[in-house]
Amino acid sequence: MAGTPLNLGVYPDARDFRIQQQKIYVVSGNQYLSNEGQDLVLRLNPIPDASHTRNRKTSPPDSECFPGTREEVVQDITTWADAMDSAPGTEEGVMGTTPAAVVVYTPTPHIYWLHGFAGSGKSAISLKIANVFEGSGRLLASYFFFRNAGDRGTLNRFATTLSSQLASALPATVPLLEAALKTDSGLLNNHVSLNRQMERLVYEPFMAVMQGDILEEARAKGPFIVVIDGLDECEDKRGVEELIDHMLDFFERYPTIPLRVFIASRVEQHIRARLEVDGVRFSDLDNYKTQDDIHKFLRASFHAVAKRDRVIRAYVRAHGQWPTQSDMYDLMEHIGKSFVLASLIFKVIVHPDPEDDPSTPMERLPRTLQMNSLDSMYTQTLTRSQHLPHFRNIISTIALLREPLSIVEISDLLDVEVFEVVRVLLNLQAIIHVPGTDEEGRVTLCHTSLRDFLTTESRSGSFFVLPSFHLHLSYHLVSSLFKTPRDNGPIHDYSMWYLKDHWREAAAFAESSASTLTNEIEKFKAPHSLRANRLPYRGFLCDMFFFSLLYNPSTSDGFTHFLTECAKQLALVAESPDDRIGPWLETVMNFYVLGGPSLRTFQFAEPTCKTVQHHLRRASAAIYAKFPEILGRRNDVFTVEHKSFALNANSISAIDILSVRRRLLGPQITRAAEYFFNRYWSG
Repeated sequence: MAGTPLNLGVYPDARDFRIQQQKIYVVSGNQYLSNEGQDLVLRLNPIPDASHTRNRKTSPPDSECFPGTREEVVQDITTWADAMDSAPGTEEGVMGTTPAAVVVYTPTPHIYWLHGFAGSGKSAISLKIANVFEGSGRLLASYFFFRNAGDRGTLNRFATTLSSQLASALPATVPLLEAALKTDSGLLNNHVSLNRQMERLVYEPFMAVMQGDILEEARAKGPFIVVIDGLDECEDKRGVEELIDHMLDFFERYPTIPLRVFIASRVEQHIRARLEVDGVRFSDLDNYKTQDDIHKFLRASFHAVAKRDRVIRAYVRAHGQWPTQSDMYDLMEHIGKSFVLASLIFKVIVHPDPEDDPSTPMERLPRTLQMNSLDSMYTQTLTRSQHLPHFRNIISTIALLREPLSIVEISDLLDVEVFEVVRVLLNLQAIIHVPGTDEEGRVTLCHTSLRDFLTTESRSGSFFVLPSFHLHLSYHLVSSLFKTPRDNGPIHDYSMWYLKDHWREAAAFAESSASTLTNEIEKFKAPHSLRANRLPYRGFLCDMFFFSLLYNPSTSDGFTHFLTECAKQLALVAESPDDRIGPWLETVMNFYVLGGPSLRTFQFAEPTCKTVQHHLRRASAAIYAKFPEILGRRNDVFTVEHKSFALNANSISAIDILSVRRRLLGPQITRAAEYFFNRYWSG
């Protein structure tokens, strides 16, 4: 990448001047100026808790290799990453060159895929690999996927997060990234493909700086490394397939690039089908001596806790070594090759709540051997709190949240006391990370397998979290919209981001089961009859029926029901004397703005038309009287003609659902409704 050398001779008579907040980058002899005032990192907007440097207590997975363990697999990975082969046509061990100056030729696969079952310790190994190569100056970037952790569970900010770390690892790429963003202003747009972002923001800048001193460093130290952990945790399976396909294509086009990608994941079909190919080295973690490492971990952990626990010390003085060799043998037979089960069993034995379980560690150890799996451990631990008030709602909320919340935020969301949330969680600290303060830190699962357990009925039994609980979460989130952001900031923000997702999950469950969305809503309404006159409840029903309209009702009867109920609930909300409807209207109206077109037509009888007409006129009059600015000071928004009418607009919101206009479409005995809506809701 050529450039003009910096030449201050352009200003030969300049005196006593300073250049402030400038940084000079030298790339293969060419000099570039970059203005630090233009903060590249802010523009890229990376995910701060996606890398190996994150706070693992608040951003799981919280796992690391115990000292002295995993040495064999780590050695295999570092040997692969260190491999430096000669280029075609050169003497053995001598570096070759190419026109692009990317000169490391390597028949060694560029990609290493480490796979294993849930709880086998993959994330701990990924962390170890990232730390090893960070220490040697070769770590280019790391990304740890985690399901239900906001954007960390998607590919939305994957490329920009890697790009931000690239800029830090190789500062010479900064001006190239700035230039890419300047010449391709749409790169940060959500509609740009991930492949294009990876090319422009990661691969191309990296290749461009592989010259001069940087290339010499790569020759001396070895290729740079990208660590990607938990690829199976990414919710966008199609996106993962495209990412892998593009990565394989890139390395096929540039076989000499000094770059390695380490991937760790469970064996999922969409990943296996792409990575079990030539050009990828793959390794099964189950093939390594995992049990030796688990034995080392348990023996050292029990030894350490014995130094701190007076009861254990007294027992050892009276009875000798604990755990005994026989105990350790039984534990190892019971645990198998699961590091997460080993860690959980250790916590259950030595760190229970003394008020809940006054027994000694020596008494608890044989009891743990009666539990035959990780699922049994989860069941036993959850049993400690299942008798407490709000247990099911709290656990279901933690399992289904799209992004973790603090204790106070969970309390606000569910409208329960903070101490009641704490009371439930304290008994579950072996499987759930409970932050040290109620206001700060997030409540997170120790391992993804707990969410899998809770959302799989055949495994969790009575602890199964019903998918229909998404409806209950939706109700609580809508309720938060009746509060000002100042009173309910984090929950208000969460609602704006994820309310749609919870609705879609509830609707998808209804569509995939023997039930219907209408039936699920009716089931929800039954136990909430005492709330029938509460404003948030009616607002929720209005929102839910509106969403149902957009969810492609499969029959005209379904459309008629949703339209009628939505109009009815909108009128009841609008006529409420409660001033809180203002924030709800403004927030929800902006939230629902949609674009088209996608035309659907339904027909229904004249009585339905009159009913909808009546409710919409009530809503229109009430909203216009109290909040004319929300309707743009239009008093004809909800007028419905005597003849057929259409919901027909380039932009539809929850208010002008029903911005209805005159249109004759057919016989007078029928009424047709046409509306445009964006695939945003279904795609």
